[in-house]
Amino acid sequence: MDYRKLGNTGLDISPLCLGCMTFGVPDRGPHEWTLDEEKSRPIIRKAIEAGINFFDTANVYSDGTSEEIVGRALKDMIPRDEVVIATKINGRMRKGPNGAGLSRKAIMAEIDASLKRLGTDYVDLYQIHRFDYDVPIEETLEALHDVVKAGKARYIGASSMYAWQFATMLHVAEQNGWTRFVTMQNYVNLLYREEEREMLPLCASEGIGVIPWSPLARGRLTRDWDTATERSETDKFGQTIFRDTAEADRRVVEVVAEIARERGVPRARIALAWVLDKPEVSAPIVGASKPGHLDDAIAALALELTDDELTRLEAPYVPHFVVGFE
Repeated sequence: MDYRKLGNTGLDISPLCLGCMTFGVPDRGPHEWTLDEEKSRPIIRKAIEAGINFFDTANVYSDGTSEEIVGRALKDMIPRDEVVIATKINGRMRKGPNGAGLSRKAIMAEIDASLKRLGTDYVDLYQIHRFDYDVPIEETLEALHDVVKAGKARYIGASSMYAWQFATMLHVAEQNGWTRFVTMQNYVNLLYREEEREMLPLCASEGIGVIPWSPLARGRLTRDWDTATERSETDKFGQTIFRDTAEADRRVVEVVAEIARERGVPRARIALAWVLDKPEVSAPIVGASKPGHLDDAIAALALELTDDELTRLEAPYVPHFVVGFE
């Protein structure tokens, strides 16, 4: 595994990040398709053995059980200083006021709760899970700065939002001498390329590492358009993303299949290779519910698409409504 820097930081990461939303107690939270601890651990171990050192989770995933499962597994499998752990804050963790959001109170409470579940003294990357319209930017940024200065996080990052919001937050942090965001975790794949308009150029200009979520479009790019899975049947958000652009999206999926047949490789490798080809991307976040999913992701690192293949893959795309900021 060849490691790279995360954006403009000095942090060495694998060029793939293992997304840990897949791991969690199935009846805790909205994701019925998650893997319990017994089924999760072999996949986490396989990732480590392949050289993946970057793991992304969130406090809200499966009501905190994703952090618990990931924390215990990593503690058993790899020295803490050799792994990069990322988690997120914003989603609702309990009923009542202050049980969600990016207020100072929420941030100070939730970083400690995440550290306890993960079984570690610090996280390497602490990310805001979307933009919070109800809290002043200054309050959020100063609280995150204090989390870093307290040694509870090494770096901070953001996730899907409008480019103007991210630019404003970067400016306010710089103006006040507060810790700066070093990453943007946004939605980028062959079926959703709206981030190419503003966010990716902003990140390139500011030296921000891009770590896209769902680079395979929630699995849509890996199978025939009409094929249903357990996840697709219960994934309400995923069902709405493609509703208004189904015909163009179907054509993209068909081109992925065509090029995969020509190459003699699984479709996932083609779709992921397209994301990896983007110079702004530090490491796509890949989910894996089966060992083979990791094999395809790792193999995609060595697959270089031709200019003709890139043109064919991108040609059917049509503008999409902005999604992923919920």
